[in-house]
Amino acid sequence: MEHIKEHHMRSIFKSGHRITVEGPVQADEITRLAFHPDLDAFRRPTEQQEALAEIAALPEGRIIIAHENETIIGYVTFHYADDCERWSEGNMTDLIELGAIEVADDYRSLGIGREMLLTALEDKHMENYIIFTTEYYWHWDLKGSGLNVWDYRKMMERLMQTIDMTWYATDDPEICSHPANCLMVRIGSQVPITSEEQFDRVRFRHRFMY
Repeated sequence: MEHIKEHHMRSIFKSGHRITVEGPVQADEITRLAFHPDLDAFRRPTEQQEALAEIAALPEGRIIIAHENETIIGYVTFHYADDCERWSEGNMTDLIELGAIEVADDYRSLGIGREMLLTALEDKHMENYIIFTTEYYWHWDLKGSGLNVWDYRKMMERLMQTIDMTWYATDDPEICSHPANCLMVRIGSQVPITSEEQFDRVRFRHRFMY
């Protein structure tokens, strides 16, 4: 399928910060800006900045960023699932993963994650996709947030519900390995029923068990 991307931008003012949220952005925009040193949840900041630029260059890749002046302080990624994951097994061109969302420590609790998600969904072409995200408790910043796994999960669920993502059942072993883990999904209004049925087959390898 053709991946059409419409750029959208919004400005927000929170606690003395004037922050711009925009995307999908091009790879050169990501490399042009500075990258906040606290954006290190997944890898070292310089490596993560390179990874975001690589995703932005993919046909289906979408990166939404939040920046203050010339420094990226948050981002959201959308892309196809990795080839080694079950979510790629259906070879679905209209199934994309909300792979990562991160905000620098000093900017948390300002609603920036919510603003980035809303900006992503301003693009009407996102209605052509099934968007999914896998939430694993071992990726969560429990120490920094001061939350336990259940409160953190509730926080993540509220955030994803911003764009109408809801909990979906699955027999994926990693998700089933801990009750706090979950799969959340948004099915776009233009997604055909055949894709929904294919996604159901991907979610369950052993449907007879459920």
